[in-house]
Amino acid sequence: MDGDPAVEPELDAFSRILPLPYRVALIIVLGVWAWGLNLHYLSLIKIDVPALIRYPSRASPTHPPHHLSCYRVATFLTIPLAVSLLFFWALTHGSAAAVQRWEVLPQLYLLVLVCAFALPIPFLSRSGRFRTLATFKRISIGGLAEAQDGKFGDILLADALTSYAKVLGDLFVALCMFFSSEHSSTGRPDRACGGKFIVPFVISIPSLIRLRQCLIEYFRVRNGNKRSGGVASTGWGGVHLANALKYSTAFPVIILSALQRGYDPANIGMSEAGLFRLWLFFVFLNSFYSFFWDVARDWDLTLFSTSQARNSPEHPYGLRRHRYFHAPELYYGAIVIDFMLRCTWSFKLSPHLDHFNDLEGGIFLMEVLEVLRRWIWIFFRVETEWVRNNRGPAPDDILLGDMGSQKYDSD
Repeated sequence: MDGDPAVEPELDAFSRILPLPYRVALIIVLGVWAWGLNLHYLSLIKIDVPALIRYPSRASPTHPPHHLSCYRVATFLTIPLAVSLLFFWALTHGSAAAVQRWEVLPQLYLLVLVCAFALPIPFLSRSGRFRTLATFKRISIGGLAEAQDGKFGDILLADALTSYAKVLGDLFVALCMFFSSEHSSTGRPDRACGGKFIVPFVISIPSLIRLRQCLIEYFRVRNGNKRSGGVASTGWGGVHLANALKYSTAFPVIILSALQRGYDPANIGMSEAGLFRLWLFFVFLNSFYSFFWDVARDWDLTLFSTSQARNSPEHPYGLRRHRYFHAPELYYGAIVIDFMLRCTWSFKLSPHLDHFNDLEGGIFLMEVLEVLRRWIWIFFRVETEWVRNNRGPAPDDILLGDMGSQKYDSD
């Protein structure tokens, strides 16, 4: 998903209204609002998210709930963004030359974003800021807390980063162009800035983080089994290896996408059509493996289980017995949306939409839709974890052999 100069050779109308740095900032702020909505709704149905991620509880009942604190942060970030955008539009009037000349305005807002998280601000929670920074620091190298210290929170944040992979790539591009004497960060994005493989590497970092976390979990299980002298109830760790394999399928897609952008038959030794077919195979594998994992493992639904489990009279078809979202339509809707948004790459197969992902507006829309998909995913992932904590863990896939069949307690 990179803008193609053959499709948009000049600064397009969308980028004159919403330059790359503002798009990055907007999606980051959108994510903060989305997390607040996650916390808010889940608290209404009595799911204690802070307890699941081992976030410190409120010292006093007079303190605002966590979702209100999140809304406060989001509001603090939104107001200067809106002011900056309005000022930018007033100065540029859609002129390509003016847009590139006033690149300092969106960059100043990115500085505001950094300061909001890195520096103490009187009316924002210091403990929350410290906890967030500590979590970012730990997961930035693929670290993973122990379960009692907030492992689930580390996994949620790292998974969210995978949905922000392309946004991180755009952030690098915006900063690279800003510090380059040849570009303006509000000009047409040069996604080869810094070298044609630097941006793909940045995009791959979130998947590398989750890959390492999965391997850490596997070795923890293996070492625990060695100490106990047998296979514990947590299994032999196969589920974590399978999860690591899922994240590793992202790397061929990223590499092949980079090769397609800078296609040179002399260096690659493969036809452009052959390279596209290879990319198509790996993107299909990554999308459907990830979709299967979302439904079967992250949400513990029985849609891909045995016929007996899918059709059990204890729950609607393909779902599970214990659910906090009582309307089955919510689960079916989430499955359909997750599948559709996992397969946005299929636009490239349409003769009418094949250039959609090469337009700056199309790239931005795809990034927003991925954040939307992750927002929906979080509701069901957190609900699943709450059920596991209160009803016991769901059985692992029989093929992985991590756990035997186990039934939940009745309501």
